[in-house]
Amino acid sequence: MAFIINIDTATETAHVSITEDGKILNCLINDVQKDHAAFLQPALEELIKNAGIGFSDIDAVAFTAGPGSYTGLRVGMASAKGLCYALNKPLIAISTLKVMAKAAVNQSGDSSVLFCPMIDARRMEVFTAIYKNDLTEVLPPCALVLDENAYHSYLRKSKIVFFGNGMPKWRTTIQSDHALFTEIINLPAALAALSHEYFQKKEFADLAYAEPFYIKEFISNV
Repeated sequence: MAFIINIDTATETAHVSITEDGKILNCLINDVQKDHAAFLQPALEELIKNAGIGFSDIDAVAFTAGPGSYTGLRVGMASAKGLCYALNKPLIAISTLKVMAKAAVNQSGDSSVLFCPMIDARRMEVFTAIYKNDLTEVLPPCALVLDENAYHSYLRKSKIVFFGNGMPKWRTTIQSDHALFTEIINLPAALAALSHEYFQKKEFADLAYAEPFYIKEFISNV
């Protein structure tokens, strides 16, 4: 039996959950991106209370490590690290894109297509990757500027399901019978399944040196 706290504040919708052996016991969601920091700590306390366990019963803490919102990633990682330090528990860091792909795979049930998460990185750029049905990377996570030739070499060979908040601007750009589009749901269940898998395999992050996976460096004009 393993209890894991899962934290995802990487994109516009944040969610935190407590899981037992990969099954969600309780989950709270916040849809206002600017409020993720204020939402997170009270949500964690409420989750523990409603689950009927104590923080000391937690076996690990997982968080989406990025890419995503710079502020959101820092908020999620800081909370996850703080809990791990305080409870002396292992830290699990999981790619945001991989969590999105897991959710899409769960919805699809089609092993013949590839899966392409897309996180809006402003203008015509996205953070993206391509995965097989078993989540093997075909295209490693990267920043990509969208034009009519983006993903061309992959679309020639296979149908690809595109999804995420960067998908709509790509949908208006691409013309290919191999390009499929969907809205992903149930990200908390996808993160829960992956964190349990990582825990079983003991794929833990280095608590002292783990950092968000930004892909691109943050540049401030202030």
